[in-house]
This record gives sequence, structure tokens and C-alpha cells, in this order.
Amino acid sequence: MTKFIFITGGVVSSLGKGITAASLGTLLKRRGFRVSIIKMDPYLNVDAGTMNPFQHGEVFVTDDGSETDLDLGHYERFIDERLNCDNSVTAGKIYQEVVRKERAGRYNGGTVQVIPHVTNEIQENILRVAKDYDVVIAEIGGTVGDIEGLPFLEAIRQISGRVGRGNVLYCHVTLIPYISAAGELKTKPTQHSVNELRRIGIQPDIIVCRSQLPLLQELKDKIALFCSVANDSIFEAIDADTIYSVPLSLQKQGLDKLVIARLGLQYSEEIDLEDWFEFLEKRVHPERELEIALVGKYTGIKDAYMSVNEALLHAAIHNQVNAVIRPIETEEIEKLGADNVLKGVHGILVPGGFGSRGMEGKIASAGYARENNIPYFGLCLGLHAAIIDFSRNVAQLALANSSEMDPGTPNPVVHIMEEQKTVDKLGGTMRLGAYPCRLEDGSRSRRAYGQSDISERHRHRYEFNNSYRERLDVAGMVVTGLYLEKNLAEIMEIPSHPWFVGVQFHPEFLSRPMRPHPLFRDFIAAAKEYASR
Repeated sequence: MTKFIFITGGVVSSLGKGITAASLGTLLKRRGFRVSIIKMDPYLNVDAGTMNPFQHGEVFVTDDGSETDLDLGHYERFIDERLNCDNSVTAGKIYQEVVRKERAGRYNGGTVQVIPHVTNEIQENILRVAKDYDVVIAEIGGTVGDIEGLPFLEAIRQISGRVGRGNVLYCHVTLIPYISAAGELKTKPTQHSVNELRRIGIQPDIIVCRSQLPLLQELKDKIALFCSVANDSIFEAIDADTIYSVPLSLQKQGLDKLVIARLGLQYSEEIDLEDWFEFLEKRVHPERELEIALVGKYTGIKDAYMSVNEALLHAAIHNQVNAVIRPIETEEIEKLGADNVLKGVHGILVPGGFGSRGMEGKIASAGYARENNIPYFGLCLGLHAAIIDFSRNVAQLALANSSEMDPGTPNPVVHIMEEQKTVDKLGGTMRLGAYPCRLEDGSRSRRAYGQSDISERHRHRYEFNNSYRERLDVAGMVVTGLYLEKNLAEIMEIPSHPWFVGVQFHPEFLSRPMRPHPLFRDFIAAAKEYASR
């Protein structure tokens, strides 16, 4: 029988529910259980695809092309499992399905209501994931008390009646604020948060307390007393300098053993976290420091490039260096010039993005890396920037456009995908999800991956115009990765450059703490070599 763990949050948002879910999933998987994690967001967007990066952070893309919340990236990185559309549930997705069924007559003319129709649909999404796993962890987005989250909380309250209370565990993540004037940690916000949860029928089994300082036992006893939770079920999540230390902290406190006991799980494997300890040990003892320029359009918010930042961290630790990321707004380069803004960096990474704003800054960054032999890594739009720079300044192509969306160029080197042209007037879509790629023998990419056939995740509508392939190849920029079915360029390199690689896909989504993505790994290795010259 599948076991279910529901993680809710109280007091304020951004407490680390996602990291708590991912950490617990890691510990249970290391015990030998098959684990999956679901993110349930109460917003009315059907998915995260159209949400502003400044407001919501990055869009994480799964193999099946689902555009999801960035928490799914944390889940995949921590439990090392590839998730899909069923692992991302939004209120918009739920209501869309309920309305579809109503229009199709699936409710036999009955009045369609939040209870039971919406709550049943939420539960069906949870149970659909559960069929292949021993444990399913579901994080409920938002904060207890939010009106839009009530259907989700009601659904997880009801589900214990369907699967049995002994197969369900409720974990509440809350804040214990420190009041500096009084010199005390305060439990009252947590008490109110738990009371709100209990008011709608959910009694938490475990409380994880986010705080700046360690919790004294008397404080834990007070929380246990006022929240009707066992004394051994109060855990602390102290502010950490890295999210990757959280699983070790929770395991040291015995969270995984308590969860296993409460759910009646049987395990045969002793937990092995040696590689996790080694990962953190390398992090605090780097051989040297590197400065990596992250040239983007949304650098004002760190979450907009969450997976890129994490992939750089993984690669840096593997190479035993500390990669200091210098976030640079592309428009700053347009105003001040690449020479003034990028001077002193050991590597330049240009990530994905949409629209023409700041495009010239990205193009200038690629040119600066090319001219000064600085390692360059272009992701999606970062590849387009490199192509445009090379076409203008090396291949001398008259039709090299100034931006990927420049309507004034009749046949640009970067153009909208052919299959998108026919649907664009109807709204169009993007190439989303995993696609295969064949790597050229002898290329940097082939050496990095160690194999000729790979699969990577995409999220784009524009690509390299193949009609210019021969002219760029002669000039020195070659296609080294190809989507054979459509004959589309997936990877392009400048072989004469120490390390210059652009990719059409988003490799950051497949990087893992103990298994950094091959291209990120080699990019940081090249930056390390450049810094040593």
C-alpha cells in the first residue's frame, strides 16, 4: 500500500516547504523506497509557462514537456528521479479538467461544486502518481489560511478516509521568528498556524520549525503541548548556507526514522549518505575561486535562473573550485560596453530568455568571449546570441539579424521553427520536453558526454537557420549536435576557441549534485584552466 506524506506551510511563504519535501524524499529513497513528489499550486494558471520570471522565478521543464514550478527542479535534483506532468498540479489545471468533464456530461447533469468534484479531481491526481511508488510526498503551495488553497487542504483531509489514516502523514512547516528586542524565539505564530490547520480538520503529525537559531527543548515542548503534537515530532530547520545540508540536518534529528515508524514502513537498507557528505566537504574546501558572468535578462531575481545556478554549483564542486556567479543585466552591457562590464571574468554563461529586450547585450557578451578566448557557454537564446555575433563579425553575413525577433530581416540566421509558422497566428506553442541528439565524433560535446546519442530538454520557438550552416562551418562555427529527424542544429562549437559551446536545449535541468551535467562540468573545468594561465 502506497504511503502519503502531505507537507503544508504556515505563517509566511518561502519557508522551505519544497526543500523539506525534497530532503525527506532523499532520505526515504536512500532507505530503499520508491519515492515521488508532487507540487500542488493553488494559483489559477494552468501551468507556469506564461508566468513572469520576475514574479515566479524559472519555469522548470520535464521530459514530457510540462512547464512547472521551480520546486520540481529541487525534487529532481534531490531524489534523482525524472518527474512528469502528473507531478505538477495547479488549481487552473484542476478546474480546467472539471469544466471539461462537465461539458462532456460526465457528471450526469448534477450541480458541479468544489466539494466533491474539485476535491475529488485533486485526489485523483495524487492517486494517479501513487500507483508506481512506495511513498508519495505532496507539497501544498501557499500558506494555510489562503482562500485559494482551501480546496487542496480539504482534498488532503479527505484522502485519509480513502486510503486509511495509518497510510497518511501530515507535516506542517512553520516559522519561529526571533524578536531581537526581546531576545526570544516566539512560538505564537506557529500556534495560530496549526490552529488554522486544525480548524479545517487536519491535525499535523510532524512540525518542522524554520528558525534563525536552534530551538531549546523547552521551546519544542511548548510547541508540542499547544499544537497537540508528540514531543519527538518537532524538528528544527535552521537557516543554512546551502540547501544541500538540509537532508543531513533532518536525518541527524531522526526525521526519516520517525516517518518510517509512523507510516509502518519496513526497510532493509541502512541509509548511506557518504557521497552527500563528500559533496559538502568539497564545497567548503575549494582549490581556488573563479568568477563566472551570468549574462541574463532577469538577473534581478535569483530564482529566475535557479537551475542554472545549481548546475554551476554542482560543476564547481566537482572541479573543486568556488564559482562566484556575477549576475549581469544584458542592458548594462548595452549601456557600458562588454569590455567594461565583463573584464576579469573567467567564464561567460548566457542563459535562455524571450523577446528582443537586451539581445544586443547577449550578442556582445558572446563576441567578447570569442575575441578574448574566454570560455563561453550559451543556453538556448545564448546559442542564438553566439550565432548572430559570429555571423556578423566572422562570417560577414549581410543577413545576420540584430535580434531573434527582428521582423525586418527576411531570412535571418536565427528564425522561428518551421512547424511554428503555421500555428503562430493561433497562438502557437514551443518545442518542449526531451528530444534526442546525435553528437559529432571528436567534438567537445562528444568528449564531455562520453557517448554519441543523448536526450535533452527544450523550451524554445526559434532556432538556427540551416541554410547558413555551410557558410558558418567554413568560417569556423560548426554544428556538433544534431536532431536527426528534423536535421536541426542542437549544439554548435568554435573548434579553434579554447572552449566555446552553444546549445539549443536547457542542460541545467538534468544536472545533479553528485552527477553534474557534462557540459557544465567541462565549462567550469575550462574556466579553471583559463584562470590558471
